[in-house]
Amino acid sequence: MALFTRKSTAAPTVTEAPAVDPALTALTGTYTIDPSHSSIGFTVRHAMVTNVRGSFGEHEGTLVVDGTDPANSSASIDVKIASIDTGIADRDGHLVSGDFFDAEKFPHMTFRSTRAEQLGGEAYRITGDLTIKDVTRPLAIDLEFNGSATDVYGNERVGFEGSADILRSDWGLTWNAALETGGVMVSDKVKLTFDISAIKAAVPAA
Repeated sequence: MALFTRKSTAAPTVTEAPAVDPALTALTGTYTIDPSHSSIGFTVRHAMVTNVRGSFGEHEGTLVVDGTDPANSSASIDVKIASIDTGIADRDGHLVSGDFFDAEKFPHMTFRSTRAEQLGGEAYRITGDLTIKDVTRPLAIDLEFNGSATDVYGNERVGFEGSADILRSDWGLTWNAALETGGVMVSDKVKLTFDISAIKAAVPAA
C-alpha cells in the first residue's frame, strides 16, 4: 500500500475524477512518535578503519498524515542531545561537550519538514530543516513506509524507516585529531538512521 500516490501523466477528461484509496484516506490524522518503539541513530567512521554506532535515547515528535493529499503531510522531531549513547561513557561525555554538540548550550537537535514526495513503490523522501547547535540546513531523508496496524492496546500505528548522509562540518561539528599513519580520528561523513513507530491521536468526540 503506497502512502503517497503518483499523479497520472495522461491528460484528464472532464469526467475523470482522481482516484482516492480508502485505506490511505483512513490513515489521515495526527500521530505521536512512540519513543519506546522508535530509534534515531547514527554511524560514523572511526580511525579510518571501523564504524562507531550510537543513538539518542530521548526524542519526541509528531507526524501529520494526509492520506487524501499527501503533499499536506508533515513531520516534526526534537532530539535531546544529552541522551546520546555510543556504549562508552567517556566518548559520550566528549560528544556532548563543547568540542562537539555543546549540549549544555544547545540541548536539542530538531527537524521540521517542508516537503514530502514519492520515489516509487513504498519509497519516499521527506525534506526539511535540520538544526544542530545554532546552524540550520536543509536535509533530505529517504524513507520506506512499513505500513499501518492496530496494536494489542487498540492504538493505530504507522511505521517508517530511513536514512540520510550528512557532513557534520556543515553543522559546525568540526573537532578532529590527526592519526600518525595519516587520516583523521573521526570522519566528516555521518549516516543518520530513523526507525519510527507513531501512534494516531484519538479524534475528539463531537
